[in-house]
Amino acid sequence: MTAETAIRPAAPVATPAMNPRTQRLLHGPMLPALLRLALPNTLVMLAQASVGLIETWWVGHLGTDALAGMALVFPGFMMMQMLSGGAMGGGIASAIARALGGGRREDADALVLHAVLINGALGLLFSALVIGFGPALYRALGGEGASLDAALAYSDVVFAGAVLVWLYNAFASVLRGTGNMLLPSLAVVLGVVLLVPLSPLLIFGLGPVPALGVAGAGWAVVITSALTAVLLGWAVCTGRSIARLRPARLRAALFGDILKVGAVASLSTFQTTLTVMLTTAVVGAAGGPDAIAGYGTGNRLEYLLIPLVFGLGAPLVALVGTNIGAGQGERALRIALLGGGLAFLLTEAIGLAAAIWPMAWLGLFGDDPRMLETGATYLRVVGPTFGFFGLGLSLYFASQGAGQLLWPLLAGGLRLLIAVGGGTAALLLTGSLAWVFAALALALVAYGTLIAGVVASGAWFRRGPVA
Repeated sequence: MTAETAIRPAAPVATPAMNPRTQRLLHGPMLPALLRLALPNTLVMLAQASVGLIETWWVGHLGTDALAGMALVFPGFMMMQMLSGGAMGGGIASAIARALGGGRREDADALVLHAVLINGALGLLFSALVIGFGPALYRALGGEGASLDAALAYSDVVFAGAVLVWLYNAFASVLRGTGNMLLPSLAVVLGVVLLVPLSPLLIFGLGPVPALGVAGAGWAVVITSALTAVLLGWAVCTGRSIARLRPARLRAALFGDILKVGAVASLSTFQTTLTVMLTTAVVGAAGGPDAIAGYGTGNRLEYLLIPLVFGLGAPLVALVGTNIGAGQGERALRIALLGGGLAFLLTEAIGLAAAIWPMAWLGLFGDDPRMLETGATYLRVVGPTFGFFGLGLSLYFASQGAGQLLWPLLAGGLRLLIAVGGGTAALLLTGSLAWVFAALALALVAYGTLIAGVVASGAWFRRGPVA
């Protein structure tokens, strides 16, 4: 059997009994369908990303050490978000989309239970690992003294509630896999609205509420995550979703349907986070905690692109997965490339703006000269290549929908090699952080170009490494 026949069932599956939302994914105009699904999802992803920005802004008032501590923890927290929502979440959404596209409604319902069990178990495991090994990790990344204390104060709280993040992303991914982007959007926006007053209240205290410092920012995240998980769980359990949480017999095939995409996508997420962590260590070795704070603050804008692109990526998983399940491979590929082009334009515009006006971003979080200098250098050098990151990331999500993730994984490995290996070599040869950041920029260009070239060549549909 060829790769093409493996993902293109012979019999058409669109029937009068198919849900109208699924029918629109299969037969509606591509650009309007993508934009209609992406708009609420993009807004909610921006709202979700603002959680970190709100926290960073308030924590910045506690001083540079607190800001550096947040920079040490942030890659791990973002990795958890990416794993639960983008990697395993993508596997969940892809499996449900393909089941609905293939007319397998009972399998779609059963996949919901399997998704909750997978993400729940991984959330508990993540908590244990980070709380147990966090101190050694943050020291290895350059944390020391007050910055290390701040990192641990925040990390121990926010990762104690990690399972809540994994659960609400499981429920959100179920809804997105059915093409429903609105309900996850509303739930996450409500959580952010609550976070805006809650974070400074718990950080600085007011009246009977004690000042918890940087730990208060962690408690604000835990509380809002719990609320979001309850709301999304209610939506999936009470019939607001095409695929519902029901009692079902556990089946290895359904676990495998999620994990064959989610597990490979998790490796890609580890690559992204490892790239940032190792680069943070290189920057710390060169410039100390102030430079870490500057790089972490500038790099936070790059991380902001991830939920922004996910606003397009989640609809791509649903659209591509549903069309692949229905045997419409050519339409799936056109949708993927359309989404990739939109993501490139959006993220490149942000990167160019950051390169031209870096202080407009960095000045929001502090005024330490060393922090501003390092952050501005990073944005001026790396910002103009943000479009390639957006291009590659959007096609990574599209590849999740197709169930074809080896090439995005290889592209992530290439990015890691160029960024960390090239950055370390540049530092040893020149002693300049500007050349370290040049290696990061080259890595982003290579990442986006490789994925786009392979997907556009039709690698999803032919025998080869991705089959």
